[in-house]
Amino acid sequence: MQNDSFNKINVLHYHLELVLEDIDSTVNCTAEVLYHLGNKNIAPDVQFTIEGELKNTDEADNIFYSQIKSLEKELVAENIPDSHGHVSPEMEPIRLLAWVASGYVMWQNSTENTKFQFAQIKHVKQVKRSDEYLEFDYMILLHEMVSQEIIPWQMTVLWHPQHGVQVTQDSRQPKHASE
Repeated sequence: MQNDSFNKINVLHYHLELVLEDIDSTVNCTAEVLYHLGNKNIAPDVQFTIEGELKNTDEADNIFYSQIKSLEKELVAENIPDSHGHVSPEMEPIRLLAWVASGYVMWQNSTENTKFQFAQIKHVKQVKRSDEYLEFDYMILLHEMVSQEIIPWQMTVLWHPQHGVQVTQDSRQPKHASE
């Protein structure tokens, strides 16, 4: 990791080289990250390059999409993973969707002095829609590693296997919101 500080324009620049691991593959990645110092309302700028390809999830995505679309009642679930770290196989795609969406929330709300990690889905509820998208309202817990704070965060997520994940709304919640 390289840290170049540009005091004249209040930007902190990092060059990262890392390895991304999936279940069946490993790829190298390089990234340039720019933190805008003094303005916490601006997300870091990230440019990245991936050498290789990660596993294609199209088939699993389409199966999950069909399963959720065919439910007679909207999905509702709590505490994923449970207090023992267990995630049932049918809830794994719900957890992965929350994990991906939380990455956007963490990116938008990170500073050079924060390190967020997705901890748990406290509550998720599917929202009925008339179009082809799936919508979920999540209450998640983020672990801020520097302060050791557990932060409840609400996020509304749209997803379609051909269009990807979109976080349409997110907000940090008071600590009691996770209870």
